[in-house]
Amino acid sequence: MDPHLRVFVTVAEKKNFSRTAEELHMTQPAVSQYIQALERTMGTKLIERNNKFVCLTKAGEIVYHHAREILGLYTHMQSLVDDLMKVASGNLSIGASYTFGEYILPQVIARLYGQYPLIQPSVTIGNTTEIAESVADRHLDVGIVEGEFNDERLNTEPFAEDWMHIIVPADHPLTRQKQVTIRDLKKENWIVREQGSGTREATEKMFKKLGFAPDHLMEFGSTQLIKESVEAGLGISFLSNWAVRKEESLGTIHLLKMEGTPIPRKFTRITQDTPFQTKALEVFINELHRLEPLFSTENLGKE
Repeated sequence: MDPHLRVFVTVAEKKNFSRTAEELHMTQPAVSQYIQALERTMGTKLIERNNKFVCLTKAGEIVYHHAREILGLYTHMQSLVDDLMKVASGNLSIGASYTFGEYILPQVIARLYGQYPLIQPSVTIGNTTEIAESVADRHLDVGIVEGEFNDERLNTEPFAEDWMHIIVPADHPLTRQKQVTIRDLKKENWIVREQGSGTREATEKMFKKLGFAPDHLMEFGSTQLIKESVEAGLGISFLSNWAVRKEESLGTIHLLKMEGTPIPRKFTRITQDTPFQTKALEVFINELHRLEPLFSTENLGKE
């Protein structure tokens, strides 16, 4: 691994030469020498520095972006070589959209850790767009996103089916109606996720399938906040069966039953476009497939 790139990336992220020296167990003059050597190699100044701050030049931003990718590739290469000689171990960076990451992924990691305690997982939660970009930029080894996702930069594979429900407060008037109409839904206050979220995409598809656009729409950036808002009577929403199982069992949220619902969608696994996988990633993917029976219609709504 090129130590100049490692030092440069650390300076760019720490924004401080002394903190970089501490992180890398170097002296501060040595850090400065590495940066100066890299700048001579690149033929331009990469970092602006004074007594108060350190920041990247335009050229520095370009080098930082590619240096992170180079270091990531090196680490991945080393992990693959190590895997030839050892059992599954090492770092595994996992990204997941909110529904899968908060309500399903903990089960996967618990099983994985029970069998492979030398694997060190780290988890990033974000919306579908954010996770896909992080996998494509090689900041994450694997991502699980909501919906059928395609990106020519990535390997994508739908691997499980999720079920989406219209949810209302337990004491909502619609729970007492024999038949819920599109007109009833249209006039409700809908609470939806932000653009870029797989749940928001599924919600938009549901509006289109049922043939209406809500009169009132509120956009929240958290599934938990949406659930609590529905429980408080602020509005209704459209969420995964996995996200609302606890609230439904407690009787604080009601799954509205009407023709055309619940609506299925897919969870999709995304990985970098490479034929090689670390053993840690390989066993993680195997754990995902072991959970597939939980997504069957027989288990819909079960704890």
